Amino acid sequence: MTEVDPEPRRVDVAYLEEPCKSALNPVRGMPFKWSLNPYMGCEHRCAFCYVRAFEKRADRPSDDRYGRSVRVKTNVADVLRREFGRRGWRREGVAVGAATDPYQPAEGQYRLTRACLAVFHDFSNPIGIITRGPLIVRDIDVLSDLARRAKTSVNFSIPTLDDEIGRRTEPGTAHPRQRLRALERLVSAGIRAGVGMAPILPGLSDRPEQMAAVVRAARDAGAAHIWANVLYLREGTREHFLETLAKHWPELLPRYESDYFARAYLPEALTRPIVREVGRLAAEHGVGRRSNAFLEPVERPEPVQLSLLAS
Repeated sequence: MTEVDPEPRRVDVAYLEEPCKSALNPVRGMPFKWSLNPYMGCEHRCAFCYVRAFEKRADRPSDDRYGRSVRVKTNVADVLRREFGRRGWRREGVAVGAATDPYQPAEGQYRLTRACLAVFHDFSNPIGIITRGPLIVRDIDVLSDLARRAKTSVNFSIPTLDDEIGRRTEPGTAHPRQRLRALERLVSAGIRAGVGMAPILPGLSDRPEQMAAVVRAARDAGAAHIWANVLYLREGTREHFLETLAKHWPELLPRYESDYFARAYLPEALTRPIVREVGRLAAEHGVGRRSNAFLEPVERPEPVQLSLLAS
């Protein structure tokens, strides 16, 4: 097992240790049907985080207070094991980290994500991980074992390499270059990993040369794939992000107030060219063409628990 230091603490954060009643969350309107979040609340405190909208809807802080407390689901691995063990569970793919980063600094202390990975391994259950946390390299051992039993993929969120934009919109995250180094280590270990350029910020990180820099860096790190989406602003996220703009890029505020007026998503006429450009750059620079021997499940073995019951 590779040990790494947890990410540095940017602000004081309170950890609230609370057991959970359920681990798996049904999801609609996404490429996956189930999600898992060992923590709720995120120390990364990204200005554009769409979870702020959910927090406001639940009458919880979505402003600067968001990310100052993190709920730690102390029993999440045990609950997940129980849910995977149900007769009706069909080993559907689960996205880990869709709402809060599973490798934020709290994971260095609590290791809940690692404990959940062991459950995925025991049940040979497909998994997709979304993270901005280089701490994931600590778990290369269990991820490698899991990839031999079930479809396993990792997506590193790297919307830009620009230091100023990153520092001001992702104040609690590790530097994008650290994420790229973590990506390279996972790929070298045979774990399928790629990059999500999400979200690209209109007028800030959407210039062709900025996007090309991310694509080239992802290619150099061995990324298996790269994809992109453009910022969307629901109520809760909108207010906080516009405050960030007003503070650091006031000249862009009128544009955003106009483009996002009375809507969360920009029209396809504005987003499609950006996404297509990332696709074109990926093809031009050969992302995913490196002949990496990614680990693949050889078979779908019976879950450990069922095998033991039958013996």
